[in-house]
Amino acid sequence: MSKPAPKGRKKPPARYFDSATENADDVKHVKLKRKGQQNFTGDFVKMQAHYKMKKPSREEKAKFKTKDGETKKTQKQKIPQQLLDKYSRGDGVAASGVKTRHFKSQQERKEVYLEYATEQAARTELLLQEIPGQLEPDEEETTAMYRQSEIVANVDLQSAAKHFELKLDFGPYKMSYTKNGRHLLLGGRRGHVAAFDWVTKKLHCEFNVMESIAAVQWLHVPTMYAVAQKEWVFFYDQKGTELHCVKRLARVNCLDFLPYHFLLAAGNNAGYASWLDVSIGELVGNFNTGLGDIRLMRHNPGNGVLCIGGGKGVVSMWSPKVREPLVKLLAHSTAMTALTVDPKGLHLVTAGLDRTVKVWDIRSLHEKPLAMFRLRLPANELEVSQRGMLALSQGTYLEAYTNLMSGGGTGNSNNLPYLRQRCDSFVHGMRFCPYEDILGISTANGFQSLLMPGAGEPNYDALEDNPYETSKQRREHEVHALLEKIPPELITLDPHEITGVDAPTLQEKVDAKRQLFHLKPPRIDMKPRHKMKGRGGSVKTARNKQIVKDLQRKEFIAEVRKAKSSVIAAHKQRDLDNDLELEAGGDSTFKEKKPKPVRSVLDRFKPKPVKKPKK
Repeated sequence: MSKPAPKGRKKPPARYFDSATENADDVKHVKLKRKGQQNFTGDFVKMQAHYKMKKPSREEKAKFKTKDGETKKTQKQKIPQQLLDKYSRGDGVAASGVKTRHFKSQQERKEVYLEYATEQAARTELLLQEIPGQLEPDEEETTAMYRQSEIVANVDLQSAAKHFELKLDFGPYKMSYTKNGRHLLLGGRRGHVAAFDWVTKKLHCEFNVMESIAAVQWLHVPTMYAVAQKEWVFFYDQKGTELHCVKRLARVNCLDFLPYHFLLAAGNNAGYASWLDVSIGELVGNFNTGLGDIRLMRHNPGNGVLCIGGGKGVVSMWSPKVREPLVKLLAHSTAMTALTVDPKGLHLVTAGLDRTVKVWDIRSLHEKPLAMFRLRLPANELEVSQRGMLALSQGTYLEAYTNLMSGGGTGNSNNLPYLRQRCDSFVHGMRFCPYEDILGISTANGFQSLLMPGAGEPNYDALEDNPYETSKQRREHEVHALLEKIPPELITLDPHEITGVDAPTLQEKVDAKRQLFHLKPPRIDMKPRHKMKGRGGSVKTARNKQIVKDLQRKEFIAEVRKAKSSVIAAHKQRDLDNDLELEAGGDSTFKEKKPKPVRSVLDRFKPKPVKKPKK
C-alpha cells in the first residue's frame, strides 16, 4: 500500500502491487525492514508480533506501587557479616593519603569494585547449602558402611580409574606426592624407587639403589627428588640419573621440603636437624636438637617452622637460624606415635601411646587441646586433607572423619567415622593427594589409592599449583618461585612480625642514656708498619703507639662529653617547655624565674636598695 501524496503534488503513478492490495481489508501495514532483514519479511514479522512485549496495564502497574505512589524496588537479601569478613580482602586504602585528584578518584572506584566483588562472592555462598563432594547416606544407613568397591561402582569412569592397587615386593614403602598432586614417588625399604604420573599411569623411572631407603621426598619441581639412603641423601632426576650425593646429611630417618624457602629439612638418628638450601646447595642450619632419634617431623606450611615429636611426648618447634627450640609443647604423657599439621597451618594433630588423638591451635598453643578423642589402639599415622578431613591408621585398620575438630574415634560409638578401610598389611605411610579426593596409602606390600569424596580442594590456582601444567609453564613457575624465594631468616612463629616496626621501649631508651655516663675508653691495639733495618727503633715505635693511643682516647672523651651535654640540654629544654605549659595554663603557684643580673666590678658604686622597715 503506497503512501498518500503530499498536498500540492501530483499523485505518483500506481505500482504493480497497489492494485492487489487496494481493496484488501485484512492486510496490515508492515514496517519496512533494513536490507539484511528484507528476505525474512513473512516469518520475521509474525515472530516479532508474537514475541513483542506488551505494555503493562494500569492494574498491573498498581500492584507495584506503594501508598506514596512510588514504584516498589526488589530488595536484595541481607548478607551476614561473617560471610563478608570471610571473602573480604582487608581494609581499604584511605583516599586521604593520595595526593592528586585523578588518582584519588581512581582509588575510590577501585575500592567500590572490590566491595562489589566481595559482596558477590559472599552472595554466591548462600546457594551452597550442602557439603561439597561428600557422601550422603540413605535412611537407616551410615557412610561408614560403604566400601571402596561400592563407591567405585557408582562414580564416573574417570574417578573410578583413580582407584588402584600396586603389589610390590620390596616393602615396607614410603611415599610422597608433588605439590600440585600430579606425580607420585615410592621408596621401598629394600632399595626400590619408582616415580610415575599416577593419573595417566605413565612411569618416569624405576630402579633399585641396592641399599636400604628410609624416606623419599619430591623437591620444588617434579623432575627432581631426594632419597634418604642408608648412609647419605641422594638427589635423582626424573629419569633416575643420580645428580648429587649430600654426605653432610648422614643416616637420615625423615625428610620434608619447604617449597617457598627451597629448603630440604632432614632429621637423623643422632638427633641432628638440618636444612639444605637446594637452590645454592648449602646447609643453612645444622645442629643437635638433643631429642635423640628423630622419627616424627613435619613442617608448618603457614610459617615454615619445623615441628619435631619426641619420645617424651613433647613437640618442639625449630627454626634454621635459632639453635634453641622456639617453643615446646607437652602434648602427651607418653611417647608420641604420629604427628601432622593441617595444610593451612592452623592446627597441630598429635597421637601417642596413651591411645588419644589431640588437636592443638598452633597460633595460641593453650595448655588444653581444642579437641581430643580416644581410640582402641594407638594411631601410627595421621593426615589432614585440604578440606579439613582427618585420616588415621591403627596398624592395618584405617578411619577417616569429615571434621578435624569433631573427630570421634573408635572408642566413641556415637560419632562413627566417615569411611573405614581394612588394608592387607601394616600401614607405613599415608598422604592426601592435593586437589583430588584421593588418599594414598603405602603399606608393607605395596601401595593403594583410595577414593575419599570431599577430601580435596576442587578449585586450584593455576599460578600457584597447576596439575595440568606444561613443561613451559613449569619452567616459568620455577623461575618465578626462585625470584620470590623467602630467606630462612624469616622463619619465625609469627610470620606477621616482619611487617611491624622495631621501636625501642622507654626502658631501653633510659638504659642507653645511663650507659653514656659509664662508658670506658676502648682498648686500642696498634700494629706499626714494618720498616727496614736502621729506619726505626723500638723506642720510637713505642712513642708513636702512645701518641696514637692518646689521640684516640681524647677523641673518645670529647665524643662522650658531647653526648652527655646533648642529653642534659634535652632534659633542660623539656623542663623549660613544661614550665611554659604550666604558665599558659594559668597556674597560680607558678612563679617566673628572673634571669640573674650580670655582675660587674663597678657594681660597688651603685646605691644599695632601701630595706623595708620591719613592722
